[in-house]
Amino acid sequence: MSSLSERLTRGSASSPSQVDHARRLVADWQLLADLAFADLTLWVPLPSGAWWCVAQVRPLTAPTSRPEDLVGSEVSGEPAEPFLTAHREGRPVTEGEPDWSGPAPRRREVIPVRHDGVPVAVLAKDTNLAVTRSPSTLELTYLDIAAELCLMVSAGTFPPQKPQDAEMSPRVGDGLVRLDGSGRATYASPNALSAYRRIGVPGDVVGADLAELTRGASADRVAGEALAAGIAAAVAGRFPDPMDVEGPTATMLVRALPLQAPGGEAGALVLVRDVTDVRRRDRALLTKDATIREIHHRVKNNLQTVAALLRLQARRMTEPAARAALEESVRRVSSIAVVHETLAGSREDVVDVDDVLDQVLPMLGDLTSVGPAARTRRTGSFGELPAAAATPLVLAVTELLHNAAEHAFPEGPGTIELVVERNGNDLVVRVRDDGQGLPEGFDPAGSDRLGLQIVRTLVTSELGGTLSMGAPDGRPGTEAVLDLPGAGLPRR
Repeated sequence: MSSLSERLTRGSASSPSQVDHARRLVADWQLLADLAFADLTLWVPLPSGAWWCVAQVRPLTAPTSRPEDLVGSEVSGEPAEPFLTAHREGRPVTEGEPDWSGPAPRRREVIPVRHDGVPVAVLAKDTNLAVTRSPSTLELTYLDIAAELCLMVSAGTFPPQKPQDAEMSPRVGDGLVRLDGSGRATYASPNALSAYRRIGVPGDVVGADLAELTRGASADRVAGEALAAGIAAAVAGRFPDPMDVEGPTATMLVRALPLQAPGGEAGALVLVRDVTDVRRRDRALLTKDATIREIHHRVKNNLQTVAALLRLQARRMTEPAARAALEESVRRVSSIAVVHETLAGSREDVVDVDDVLDQVLPMLGDLTSVGPAARTRRTGSFGELPAAAATPLVLAVTELLHNAAEHAFPEGPGTIELVVERNGNDLVVRVRDDGQGLPEGFDPAGSDRLGLQIVRTLVTSELGGTLSMGAPDGRPGTEAVLDLPGAGLPRR
């Protein structure tokens, strides 16, 4: 199935601003479906004259009247007449007789979706008529607000320009307060009353100036002022951002929406949600994240201290072999420190390996301190890897680069190439040089060189891969290949 944007551009909503407006409506229309107790479908006209359904949502507050999936379906002819009328005349159209063709009788209202004064689509609102009981005050209030929002959709003043977070935004069932043009509450749902009780509001919400009431309930004076200003802005016709209000023992998320239907009474809709547990978990995660990053920072500092001590010791050594061993240890410890430095600045437990190698390679002194000058270049990208895989991989790659620089060019400068190949979750790393090549009968598995032993151990035990070495196809030199199969190792 194509994306919503692709489906919209197939119809009349072809400009970027029209597509964006329709997408914002779909992102926010669960609110409208729940208030209207109705199924909503979005339709766009096709060049053929038919109408195409591009999106669908069902209410959480009532039985659906549309159990079938309508997205991708087309209607034309007489069934499409209400769509054409609403789109052409720019006004809501209610079908006269109920539709008895489905599992339950339903009545449809078609609402034009207007943007910048131009209807770009139509919204079909299908109400299940099987429920015949008398509506409660809550249901009547919901329906009244839904009617105003539908008129705002028709006028192009809903949805808001800034998209909302559908995951965290309060829903109708969380708590609803209706405000009049002066900002006083004319209705509060039971869940809204409960939410206000939890943040310390003892009296009745209905009849109170909600901005002042919420300001007084906030434990933080600055946050209370900002929230009161947001509610007042909604009453004045603007769309403020959702905000938290923290009481002595609870936290409530507040979202205010203006109700400015043409010809209707001005006011606002305030949705509230008790997010005490959510915010407590958020704070715990932030604390845990900060602690983990601090640990990585301290590990990095300790490793740098160890590297500095080893470097000092190396300078005091008179035996060349001992000095070389200590200098190699400095390089290895510093490589691990760079990985932890990257993790200390990241909010996820992943490492950008390309960035780490860009910092590690200069530590090799451009690969000139261990042999003749060697030019290095990298082809391909490692991307992001989990920290558990990044550390051994960086160590293995730097060991192979160092090994190539040390042994490949005894008579003059050369070139070392690092090639990265990705195939899904598989990773192949090649370190090639154009040097003298491997000695006759050389077996990497039986080599007693410490660098190759380290690489072999890291690749087989830590990364679950294999190491092979040989001559590049048709070229002089040596090629070391790390074959690292999936296991969820790469992360794009």
